[in-house]
Amino acid sequence: MTVPMHGPLPHDAEISERSLPGFDPQRMIRLVKKAVSDCELDLSGYTVMTEAASGAYVVTPIAAALAGAKEVIAVTRTTRYGHASDIERHTLTLAAMAGVPPGTISVVQSKDRRLLASADIVTNSGHVRPLDAETIGCLKQSAVVPLMFEAWEIQAGRFDVDLAALQARGIATAGTNERHPNIDVFSYLGLMAVKSLLDAGIPPFKTRVAVLCDNPFSDYLRRGLEGAGAIVSSGPDFEFLRDGSQPDVLLVAQRPCWKPVVSADDALWLSRHAPHTVIMQFWGDLDRSMLDTLGLRYWPEIAPPSGHMAVLPSAVGPEPIIRLQVGGLKVGQVLLKPREQRTAADMEYIDAL
Repeated sequence: MTVPMHGPLPHDAEISERSLPGFDPQRMIRLVKKAVSDCELDLSGYTVMTEAASGAYVVTPIAAALAGAKEVIAVTRTTRYGHASDIERHTLTLAAMAGVPPGTISVVQSKDRRLLASADIVTNSGHVRPLDAETIGCLKQSAVVPLMFEAWEIQAGRFDVDLAALQARGIATAGTNERHPNIDVFSYLGLMAVKSLLDAGIPPFKTRVAVLCDNPFSDYLRRGLEGAGAIVSSGPDFEFLRDGSQPDVLLVAQRPCWKPVVSADDALWLSRHAPHTVIMQFWGDLDRSMLDTLGLRYWPEIAPPSGHMAVLPSAVGPEPIIRLQVGGLKVGQVLLKPREQRTAADMEYIDAL
């Protein structure tokens, strides 16, 4: 999921996460093993380069190893989200608990040429990015790059994967069908919206929520919010709001366009006609200083990085992350098969570019 629905959490959030029963290590391991089994993920004999990250994203190298990869190169680095040594320790501890043979996972802090040249599967995960021309030039032509999101998202402002360079090298790449029954990450979107409302102190029950959404999230957000008792209206652009209604919440879930998705004119209209509406960022950037000037309330108070979702899938538990990461690795497995050997069931995991 999405631009990116995945990435490390702040260090204090990660510590809090680990204390939750849903993130109990043994439970995480059970969920990973089930996802590997459900997707019939088999990476036997392959070398996988992915990331070692914090929070629920710790599972990616472990899933690859549990699927039989002969070697997993897990790239990490120290960021404001956590120290590389802490991430390495947590990754290898969880791997040992899962029964991964010692030495299968190597946690490294750089993606040097030798390591890149050895990989059969390279994911576009956080610490591996960017997959730029220089990085792609180091890959062998038989390598594949599964994208850990659906293909349409590459058109939503992604700049960290150089598709032209991949095509020039003849390296196979494809998106992940996040709506495959064994992945089904989209079904968590409504829960994530409900979580955002609750975090803002707004109970969904009988709350009037206008969903501004121009992408496939729309139906999933509507169902989740209505399931929690919200009264939902929706539209792909701002015009549907100009019917005189004054929603309690405007949930913004627009494709990032590297400028505010609520324009100055739209914000001015809200300040005049719906001044008490809370603007809730789900996806798509907001100009918070402009909203402050107009006296409009918004959530979350602190902006996520540009182009990122304001609520991560892991906010509702590790399951959506685990399903997505295993699904992305499954796409890598399918891409490594000769085309004539790919079954119809295989192709259901692929979201072609």
